[in-house]
Amino acid sequence: MADKKQDFRTARRVVVVEDSDAIREPVVAAFADAGYAAHGAVSGDDLEQIIDGRRPDLFILDVMLPGGRDGFDLIEVIRQRCDAGIIMVTARDHIDDRLRGLTGGADDYLVKPFLLDELLARASAVLRRRGRAETAVSVGDLLVDSDAGTVTRGDSVLDVTATELRLAEFLVNQRGRTVTKPQILQAVWGYDAYDVNLVEVHVSALRRKMEAHGPRLIHTVRGLGYVLRVDR
Repeated sequence: MADKKQDFRTARRVVVVEDSDAIREPVVAAFADAGYAAHGAVSGDDLEQIIDGRRPDLFILDVMLPGGRDGFDLIEVIRQRCDAGIIMVTARDHIDDRLRGLTGGADDYLVKPFLLDELLARASAVLRRRGRAETAVSVGDLLVDSDAGTVTRGDSVLDVTATELRLAEFLVNQRGRTVTKPQILQAVWGYDAYDVNLVEVHVSALRRKMEAHGPRLIHTVRGLGYVLRVDR
């Protein structure tokens, strides 16, 4: 299956092992939209190669899988080769199955059907507990790394100011949500009683730099504020 995120050097890497296309594909897309480097696999037959080649930070594992190994078997393989987080996702909700997964090395166990937002929240919690929290955040081909002090669009590093870096990081963290100018003032400058034209000037400058290397990501919501999103 094609990856939903191209740069595996910077984003947190998640592998979704699920044989149902109707479940695997939306889960992979949700992780990609949330800024992960997401990859899907139908079975665990090639798990060793995936671990060695991709060095995943997190696995989402179904229990019932085609091939010779189920999700419980895959936990053992993962724990022998790396310290990635593991979340079991399955329709089997019996307490014995949950205990088998958790005592076998899984970090969390989520029963189908589930909300994608809940899975993403649990994934974030597992990564934090394992010390693999993301320092760089991304949307589409835009990557903001506050530790490195860089904003990257595709293969191009943008020449941004410190304020534009904070603005880009805030907008990416609020991706898909409309934020008002006072909210941006508070988050980026630390106050809200100031001329909101300051926000307009910096948003316009950041938008120009970003759009020099790709389609529009920062959209104006008339009468409300701005939203950062990828239009598909």
